[in-house]
Amino acid sequence: MSDRVRFADVIPYDTPSSLAALHGPADGVLTLPITVYWGPQREFDLSDHDTLIKAYRNIVREGTRHVQESTLHASTLLQVWRDLALPARCAAAWESKFPELAAGLQ
Repeated sequence: MSDRVRFADVIPYDTPSSLAALHGPADGVLTLPITVYWGPQREFDLSDHDTLIKAYRNIVREGTRHVQESTLHASTLLQVWRDLALPARCAAAWESKFPELAAGLQ
């Protein structure tokens, strides 16, 4: 067994205070802060499923609680949760705090 520490094993994942605190937009164009998405195009059309997934994946993985609460929309997150393809530790952190995500409740 190796004593090596992998970055994937220590990445800190933040979570919002509650799902009810998620008051981001449900539609329109969402511009992500550079701290969450550092690609050249930081605007995401929420009406396009693929861009919505890309935006939400980055917000969940990289966002602070404040960013998550101001950019994620609770019912939208519940609808797309299973599509986000998150790292196991990240998904576990969120699902242990919000069991309704793991249960697929909408």
